Amino acid sequence: MKTVIQTGDAPAAIGTYSQAVRAGDTLYVSGQIGLDPATMQLAEGIEAQIHRVFKNLAAIAKASGLGLDRAVRMTVYLTDLGHFATVNRIMAEYVGQPYPSRAAIGVASLPRGALVEIDSILYAG
Repeated sequence: MKTVIQTGDAPAAIGTYSQAVRAGDTLYVSGQIGLDPATMQLAEGIEAQIHRVFKNLAAIAKASGLGLDRAVRMTVYLTDLGHFATVNRIMAEYVGQPYPSRAAIGVASLPRGALVEIDSILYAG
């Protein structure tokens, strides 16, 4: 069984996707960029965007009854891999040990000119 998760505390989908889909004990959270859900405007600068991304991920997790402590996998997309250390520092404010598995990928561009995007898989079991 597949259940769509949606919350007004994270940005509305800007394409043909759901904020998250729960299948059994697994929650698949779509990639989040640094959009403020109230204004749908992109946060200014890399640090503000990273914080906003984690707030968006946390809001979606909460809407499904979970927290980011249940994350088992994250994928980080950066337009500048020079920001990798900043992602690590800020991620530690939102996700504790044991940390999820993760990949960081350098990309040419992201939607809306974002500097970072992160998706996640959470396990509820």
